[in-house]
Amino acid sequence: MNTRFFSLISLAAVVLLVVSPPLLADAPDPQIRVSGQAEVSIAPDMALLQLTVMREAGTARLALDANSSAMAEVLKAMRAGGVAERDLQTSNFSIQPRYFYPKPRSEKPPELAGYIVRNSITVTVRDLKALGSLLDKSVSLGVNEGGNVSFTNDDPSAAVATARAGAVKDAMAKARTLADAAGVVLGDVSEISEQTHMPQPRHYRSEKMMMSEAADAVPMMAGENSYQVLVHMSFSIDQ
Repeated sequence: MNTRFFSLISLAAVVLLVVSPPLLADAPDPQIRVSGQAEVSIAPDMALLQLTVMREAGTARLALDANSSAMAEVLKAMRAGGVAERDLQTSNFSIQPRYFYPKPRSEKPPELAGYIVRNSITVTVRDLKALGSLLDKSVSLGVNEGGNVSFTNDDPSAAVATARAGAVKDAMAKARTLADAAGVVLGDVSEISEQTHMPQPRHYRSEKMMMSEAADAVPMMAGENSYQVLVHMSFSIDQ
């Protein structure tokens, strides 16, 4: 035998060692894989209110002073309305110049016309009955932008737990149906995972945000929040 023949034998042996393990490996155990889903809806028990005070003046100092004065009154009203300090949070603050652009713009550069100051707060309202009156009061005291309201739940864990149990029950019922239809015996759970869907905040925008006159309490409809849980389960098949 020549050297080329021995090389071919050696190469074949290497290929056999590489390929043999997968060929000799045991086939995976048969399984039944299913998904289950459940949803629980509950009424919201709190709201997030976005309020913005915008003021404009010829100088940044004047605009800031006017804005700060109005916001101070708004915060005072929130506290008087039962909102705790921990439920008042500044969410945005900005000072921006405002320019006047002559027409056509190509002939002259823009001219500084003044400054705009915006101060935004997020108010957590835990007493939903007070929401409409707080919104109206803030408008009368100087809030002239924002007014977005989102309804949520302080602690939805109980609702999520109920939905989770329902999703597992749904998945197990599907697995039993499949096993019975296939004429096999359903075994133990070999794998389980879940996906929880938290509801997106439901926004309500007050049409009275740009009005300065006093008004009756803005009507608010809180509706319900739905919490969904999706589970994926794998079951062995008893042989």
